[in-house]
Amino acid sequence: MPVQQTDGRILLQHPTGSSVEMLLYGAHILSWKSGTEKNTSLVERLFVSTKAILDGTKPVRGGIPVVFPCFGPPDPALSEHKDLPQHGFARNSIWKYDSVVLDNSDGVSVRLTLEPTPEIIKIYKRPFLLAFVVTLAQYQLTTALHVTNTSTSTEFPPDNLQFQALFHTYIKSDSSSVLVGPLQNVQYYDKTESTAELRATPKTESRAGVNVKQFTDFVYENAPGKYEVTWRGGGLDIQTLNLKDVVVWNPQEEAGSKIGDMNAGGWNDFVCVEPGHVRGFAAIEPGKTWIGQQVLTVVHEERRLSL
Repeated sequence: MPVQQTDGRILLQHPTGSSVEMLLYGAHILSWKSGTEKNTSLVERLFVSTKAILDGTKPVRGGIPVVFPCFGPPDPALSEHKDLPQHGFARNSIWKYDSVVLDNSDGVSVRLTLEPTPEIIKIYKRPFLLAFVVTLAQYQLTTALHVTNTSTSTEFPPDNLQFQALFHTYIKSDSSSVLVGPLQNVQYYDKTESTAELRATPKTESRAGVNVKQFTDFVYENAPGKYEVTWRGGGLDIQTLNLKDVVVWNPQEEAGSKIGDMNAGGWNDFVCVEPGHVRGFAAIEPGKTWIGQQVLTVVHEERRLSL
């Protein structure tokens, strides 16, 4: 069967063998395996820490966490976010399995949904509907977040739903050789800086290929939306829709050794390339839907960006 459900998990299986495993908890993608045109052997494409907690008591370290409605700590400029936890509630809520969207030789796709629950309403009063659509093809994984403002208000100005959203994708890779681009001449904010003033001061990327050989936490604003992530022996292409920003993150030992659910040396085995709308807020009017999407495609032949 192309879609199987068991014990709060969903397994998507492509006819060629490629697979995706995900949790109802957080709509969290744990695993994506695929081969290449030259080598049909299945390879894990996502990193998950060996110390990740998988019992639903805290967000999973690795895979693809879904961030909504805030990125990082809630922005004090938006009062309705003041009670939210880091990265919002989507990644630690139980989603509902909705339906199979696609099931043919091209791919298999499922939809999960999340609406306000009593737990969410305690910290977030806005009406909404989230739908998370995951599509697996032979060499490709697509994740799409549909955000609907379910308010029935007819007041003017409109009762807009303001939010941030991001896919916190942990790409399994050799962090000593990985390069991310093209980001040259894109403005970014360096969250590793020592003071709030410096963290709020924009910089301009000078490199054609961004490495993560040292602690990296860069938020690129109004980025190209199409990226190459390459490393010795592999790579992924990323194409996005309605995700104007991208975060490049790797804690290296400097910060990674302080993360309780990060296995020792785990930072050597991934780079996070995180498409999102996180500088400012997306806004949708009552009854409208916003869609943010990323498409991850396996690189079949080794290629290298310039430093």
